[in-house]
Amino acid sequence: MHNVLAPRPWWRAAGALPAFMASLVEGDLGQLRPGRAPGKIAIDSDLAADLGADSLELMALTAAVADVLQLPQAAMLDGLLADTRLAAWTETVRQALETARPEALCFRTSGSAGRPKPCRHAVANLWQEVEQLAALLPDTHRIVSLVPAHHIYGFLFTVLLPQALGGLAVLDARGRVAAGVWQDVRAGDLVIGFPDAWQAALAGSAPVPAGVIGVTSTAPCPEALADSLAQRGLARLLQVYGSSETAGVGWRDRASASYRSFPYWQRVLENEAVLARVQPDGSRQLYPLQDRLVWQDEGHFLPAGRIDAAVQVGGVNVFPERVAAALRAHPLVQDAAVRLMRPDEGARLKAFIVPVAGAPANLLAALDAHARSQLSSAERPAAYNLGAALPRQRNGKPADWMVEE
Repeated sequence: MHNVLAPRPWWRAAGALPAFMASLVEGDLGQLRPGRAPGKIAIDSDLAADLGADSLELMALTAAVADVLQLPQAAMLDGLLADTRLAAWTETVRQALETARPEALCFRTSGSAGRPKPCRHAVANLWQEVEQLAALLPDTHRIVSLVPAHHIYGFLFTVLLPQALGGLAVLDARGRVAAGVWQDVRAGDLVIGFPDAWQAALAGSAPVPAGVIGVTSTAPCPEALADSLAQRGLARLLQVYGSSETAGVGWRDRASASYRSFPYWQRVLENEAVLARVQPDGSRQLYPLQDRLVWQDEGHFLPAGRIDAAVQVGGVNVFPERVAAALRAHPLVQDAAVRLMRPDEGARLKAFIVPVAGAPANLLAALDAHARSQLSSAERPAAYNLGAALPRQRNGKPADWMVEE
């Protein structure tokens, strides 16, 4: 049995539950309003009066809170609907947590395949990982967050890790001018980001203050980006590999190095599509992998491409085929293909469109409006090509295409 940090009432830590609730409401309200995300929400906001949430949205948000925190929705329903201030919701949830003491949380994938996929994690397992993270980052003085607290990555690093390290303060730097993040960072800070956020933070010429460590996850970190951050002055960039389904699996300090798996993970030789995790109580559970892993030895691995069809855009899993299906639903589209841009083209999705006969000249404007109404910001293609047929290889298989200038 592993010697892990004892699970504690994480919601009692100063600022932890308000930050989590604000992040959760922001994220779910954005999902309910494609193309009209509310932006950063203050804890003193009124969901109805200030954000215009109607009764259906309030019910959906109530269900989301109950589902993620594994709380009985019926017990909270009256309280949440009676007072729509986010601060009041937070207090109602706090009381429910104190009463129910749930032993798990249910995080969700981005939902780009339609409905978000629930990923249930025992609280004891989350603390098991945080023990490993705390050992890797013992000299941290403060957490600076560029990630949402209600996703599993953000929860581990901005809710649990500060508590494991003795009650550190957390600065929510999301939504700030990217290059200006460094104005708020000081020696001893641990900055939690993802590759696109780190790339944006390199804009401008401001150096990274001495003694600052970064963490990146949710998508592979290009070696050139890691090198640029080091040249700018970042003392260390910890890269964590994992997913909503598994939580963290391993870490490395260099983009060219293999990942070192956390000690409770075990390779399953007879089925490379799963990993075995030794739970804090000594039991063993299998978890599905989203990537193929190439193992150098029993403790080191490299990801070798996704098992499923998802790609990463801005740290979010998106499914190109779902996006293509949404575009095909437009009456002016005969067929569509969607792919992730090549590195020299950008870091967003691109779409190839076969219009119906006689499509008007303003087709692209119509498609853009359609995409904004149907798709999240990460799903919306940043470039469109038009043609009489989808690109194909000589053998008939789908082919890539160049983004038109």
